[in-house]
Amino acid sequence: LEHDDANRALMGSNMQRQAVPLMKPEAPLVGTGMESIVARDSGAVMVARRSGVVESVDAARIVVKCDAPEKEGLDTGVDIYNLIKYQRSNQDTCFNQKPIVAKGQKINKGEIIADGPATDSGELALGRNVMVAFMSWGGYNYEDSILISERIVKDDIYTSIHIEEFETMARDTKLGKEEITRDIPNLGEEALRNLDDSGIVRMGVAVKPGDILVGKITPKGETQLSSEEKLLRAIFGEKASDVRDTSLRVPPGVEGTVIDAKIFARKGTERDSRSQFIEDEAAALLYKDRDDEIRIITKGVRAQIAGMLIGKVAASKVSDPKKKRILLKKDDSITAEVLERIPFDLWREISLEGGEDVETRISVLYENLARKKDVVEKYFEEKIEKLKAGDELPPGVIKLVKVYIAIKRKLSVGDKMAGRHGNKGVLSRILPEEDMPYFKDGTPVDIVLNPLGVPSRMNVGQILETHLGWAARGMAEKINTIMEKNYGLDAIKKELKGIYSSPEFDRFIKGASEEEIRRFVRKLKKGILVSTPVFDGADEKEITNMLVAGGLPETGQTILHDGRTGEPFDHEITVGMIYMLKLHHLVDNKIHARSIGPYSLVTQQPLGGKAQFGGQRLGEMEVWAMEAYGAAYSLQEFLTVKSDDVAGRTRIYEAIVKGEHTSEPGLPESFNVLVKELQSLCLDVELIEEE
Repeated sequence: LEHDDANRALMGSNMQRQAVPLMKPEAPLVGTGMESIVARDSGAVMVARRSGVVESVDAARIVVKCDAPEKEGLDTGVDIYNLIKYQRSNQDTCFNQKPIVAKGQKINKGEIIADGPATDSGELALGRNVMVAFMSWGGYNYEDSILISERIVKDDIYTSIHIEEFETMARDTKLGKEEITRDIPNLGEEALRNLDDSGIVRMGVAVKPGDILVGKITPKGETQLSSEEKLLRAIFGEKASDVRDTSLRVPPGVEGTVIDAKIFARKGTERDSRSQFIEDEAAALLYKDRDDEIRIITKGVRAQIAGMLIGKVAASKVSDPKKKRILLKKDDSITAEVLERIPFDLWREISLEGGEDVETRISVLYENLARKKDVVEKYFEEKIEKLKAGDELPPGVIKLVKVYIAIKRKLSVGDKMAGRHGNKGVLSRILPEEDMPYFKDGTPVDIVLNPLGVPSRMNVGQILETHLGWAARGMAEKINTIMEKNYGLDAIKKELKGIYSSPEFDRFIKGASEEEIRRFVRKLKKGILVSTPVFDGADEKEITNMLVAGGLPETGQTILHDGRTGEPFDHEITVGMIYMLKLHHLVDNKIHARSIGPYSLVTQQPLGGKAQFGGQRLGEMEVWAMEAYGAAYSLQEFLTVKSDDVAGRTRIYEAIVKGEHTSEPGLPESFNVLVKELQSLCLDVELIEEE
């Protein structure tokens, strides 16, 4: 980083904020040594509150039995970590946590037990390591464009999940209450096929633009009916025309899967079947947490009491009150097998010869257990009560429904990508793997960047990162080759010691078993992680030594072959691994087209912007361009019938329907607005039309 110009370093750090969390994140091969600290402090990862042993782990929660001696009273000695699954962030990206511990694993306080978005094994991972070549290729990397291989799209290397939230409210209007229902007038069964009985889309359904997410009807004002309609209304009791369809539909440009629906209803309103189902599901999760906590506390107390009883002699018999049979005779020696036969509740009735103090300790443990169970039950009961209470909604709102849709966005032409040195660019072409430049062993590169983007911008750090990344990859490949060809453990150890020269690593190598070392080497398959701290980075000599150690040319350059012809290129080309990010400026979120849409009330011109489903602005410079082309009639259409000539708009619609090709432009509405504005300034301007 210290080899970058300040402006570019600033851009680099700004663009790291805009990186989109990927589906498969990967820690950088060339890091700064701060990655794990940043990840931990960001709060995105789950950190162990206390040391202990993992009792159970699944995708959504981790249960840990703590080592720490329990504090008297309320502490149960069980930590339950509920992970966040597929939640929407404020940037519409996906916030998801994944456990990285296994059942039975010993964990320490402060250890990272679950990865968050954009972290990999507790290290910050905003992008992916890709093989880059600096060369021009057919003009596709002109002006910072980026050329990528189809492999990157195929293997989902830069695929991200985005979650969009859509909401609709049922209000109490002057004309009556709006209703959320699947009974919508003038819609066939086809349009309603994905809605449940409550009129809300089912989870797991794939939706596309125009599909109904929430069915809603709004009462219409009482319309004046003709006598015939009144008669039909009286005979058939037809009420459908009293309401209009105001359902929530999927907007253009959104195609994905429904992953969640939340329903908020006022206190005291009756719950529909869907709300009940959502509530029952949430309650079931709470009950599961409660039962797990009680089970683990009981297991701990049981083990403590068993330790006190085993090896002692019973002073009296213990019998089962239900089945009326004797479980333990007087003078019997107590063993683990005997205790297995006796229900845990009856253990407190076991009296021991000369063991009054043990019996007292056991009864104290039983009382503590009962107290803790009570605390846990009360805590979860309160949570479930809260769940069942209604929601606070704005005045006039009866019900609020939010639907969440997950969209998978693959890398596509027009997306913005960047490295960490302010080297940003826009994707210009996705090339088949076989056409990409390739090494002499046949491996194609992933990305082709323009070498002219480096000298004038003075961010040479990216070139050093390229060399260092290639060296890290080369050394990892060398070790993996040694392991695969079975050169023996000593050869692997020697190679590893040559790479990592720290006392703690030497200790690890000495104490590690063959399986542990093999697992360690397998982790290094993609490359050795190196850290080059800011202002204390690797110098040229160190990078050269690493390249040589990885069996690569010390210039960091090599001959590549053209994928289309198979011929080698004339000059050696700089290649290596760079850490590239996909930024939040995605073409799928920006692309937009309008046919007929909303118009501004005052000027009657189309609204602007994608959010309003608006049109493109045609300013004075565009008018000059059209005049220069001599496209007079097109220009006239742009300025009248396609914009604010209200009468002309309806006329042109009729003409198109009838198949005529005449357009008679009228008077633009903006002219009337101008006249009115001048009149408001006390200038008597009026349009005098010829008779």
